[in-house]
Amino acid sequence: MAQRATQTAGYWRQLTVEASDVERLFQVFLESNEPQPTENLAIQLIQHRCQEEEMALRSEIQGGTLYQPQGSYTVGEELVFPRFNYDAGTVVSQRASRNPRYGDFTVIQVEFGENGDVREFVADFAHPHSLNLGEGEVFADTEGTASPPELYSQYQDSIAPKIVNELETNPDFVNLGDLWLLKDLLAPIHAGHLNIAEAAIDINEGPLPADAILKDIELPADMPASIQKFSVNSALTLDARFDNVGPKGQVRWYLRSLEPADIEEIPLHLLVPELPFESVHFNDDLEPLLNEIDDEATDPALLSPPSTKAEAVTIVLNYPHRRSGTLPITPKTAAFFPEADNHHVRITLLDQESGDRFPGWVASQDNYVLGLSQWYDQNQLTTGAYVSLHRTDDPTTVALSCQRVRPKREWIRGVVVQGSKIIFQNVRQVIACEYDDLMIVGEGSDQAALDAVWISNQDNPKPLLALLQQIAMELVKINPQGTVHAKTLYSAVNVVRRCPPVPIFHQLSTHPCFVPMGHGYWTFDATRRD
Repeated sequence: MAQRATQTAGYWRQLTVEASDVERLFQVFLESNEPQPTENLAIQLIQHRCQEEEMALRSEIQGGTLYQPQGSYTVGEELVFPRFNYDAGTVVSQRASRNPRYGDFTVIQVEFGENGDVREFVADFAHPHSLNLGEGEVFADTEGTASPPELYSQYQDSIAPKIVNELETNPDFVNLGDLWLLKDLLAPIHAGHLNIAEAAIDINEGPLPADAILKDIELPADMPASIQKFSVNSALTLDARFDNVGPKGQVRWYLRSLEPADIEEIPLHLLVPELPFESVHFNDDLEPLLNEIDDEATDPALLSPPSTKAEAVTIVLNYPHRRSGTLPITPKTAAFFPEADNHHVRITLLDQESGDRFPGWVASQDNYVLGLSQWYDQNQLTTGAYVSLHRTDDPTTVALSCQRVRPKREWIRGVVVQGSKIIFQNVRQVIACEYDDLMIVGEGSDQAALDAVWISNQDNPKPLLALLQQIAMELVKINPQGTVHAKTLYSAVNVVRRCPPVPIFHQLSTHPCFVPMGHGYWTFDATRRD
């Protein structure tokens, strides 16, 4: 007899969920009367398969007796030995024996198979032994076999997807994320209940969990709370008016009608174009600057590991995020924002100085936080301004601050639209906050004209090298030292089109027209163009 199939990897890799397995899962729901996670269902299926195998083995050895050291046997009796792949043998002789430590017992000789091999075993052994079955034990307990939870731990990558696929295609089951329930066990949720839920969320002016919504909905009192909650969540999932905006692992319902119109799409100015190059080459001065630029499109492998326990971090606001009213989610800022379960999470943004609160939207998959346009305007923040994030006691509330100063007019580099193109020149602009002198760019007042240039560059993009040469030449001209810093080039390019720092730094490092001057500064030599 072969090794137990359920103890092998091949058995679970080739698993096909059968009707008897589904019937067992039905019973799990009927017996528990509550939603079940995939793991629990998988373990129940494994247990079902192991029990089936156990019953088959019992049937197979009905013609013999399971050998146990504690048993008494007679000559001619057929025994089955689990430790020998359930081989059967016949008792051919027995003799009394004694051991100073264990006392009296019997030694039996058993003949196996056609070869007539004879082996000796103890019988009438009154002391504990691993081969003895206790009350309620089964054959598997004598073999040191893995339990159903242990089997799931070993083979879950093979088992769980097959169960999920079977349940997803079976109309009798319904799921919410990793939780499953029989559809017939759902509470009846009608249109009136949904209208009440909509009103409750509207009045609350913020997301609500199912528990809060249930306070206004009358469901059968004898129905378990877990099923009531599951039923509400299931019904709201199917209604287009509602959106789950909770953090990962939490369900929080909000109304799509109250969400920003552009929450489902990445803002125009944050779209990163494909900029392929065969290899990345950096001047030695450039790579450390990646940590200072705070661009969400930078490969985290190129950045220094941030502190995930910092109580506050400060970033530099670039033009695409200033224009979009967003913040980047980078390795530096990610720990301050909850991860989304679906596409986005609604959070509360808190102005640390005024105490004002306003909604924000974390699109963690796309690495940005939406909802800061008004706050930027109120604080007169410009491209290059410092913005700080602060932890609060609530993981869904993030405090914001900027380093405000008394407003005054300063000379800064600015962008000016001339016809269908832009130029950079020194301009006087009112400044009301501290900023990174290398990344500040004054945007002027003609936002529509600047947007038109951006769209034109998106529809008919100039090669990055040509754009970088044009901007570098202009910035060098307005600097008395005749140089431009790499961070300044990055900030200026991103006023015209979205571009992470890596492609820009690569161009600086590989084309002779860009001449390094040290400490991140470069000059431009038009005579050395490729």
